Amino acid sequence: MTSTSTSTSTLRSSSSATSTAVPAGPGDPSIGQLAANASTHLSTIIRGEVELAKTELKVSVKNGGVGAAMFIAAGVLGAFALTFGFIAIAELIHFFGLWRWASYLCVFAVLIAISGVLVFLGLRKVKRVKAPQRTIDTTKDTVAYLKHPTSA
Repeated sequence: MTSTSTSTSTLRSSSSATSTAVPAGPGDPSIGQLAANASTHLSTIIRGEVELAKTELKVSVKNGGVGAAMFIAAGVLGAFALTFGFIAIAELIHFFGLWRWASYLCVFAVLIAISGVLVFLGLRKVKRVKAPQRTIDTTKDTVAYLKHPTSA
């Protein structure tokens, strides 16, 4: 029985020894220093992440800008090509026997008619645009609730 009671008292003394805090030595940093270090390291990590995001965005914006410029250049060249295409159509009409001025007038009239139809269709679509009424209503409800939270 003595060995059992001795081991029990040893366990109690060792558990009480581990529950007490060991004082920090002269070389160990204090809690304040650890918090300051953690704050410094965290801000360094965040600054690094922001710089990485800036770098990635610069590359993306540059690629987007170059792509947009290429689309604009393609549109301008396409407009020039259409001009020459319409001239070719007018010359083809002239080849089949219509006067040159009349063939150009025919191409012009067709282009004006197509433009008129596109304007008419565009106006019909624009007239269908309405204010986002549900969003306006919910926003007004939210503002009213925030002004008087107990009335709702």
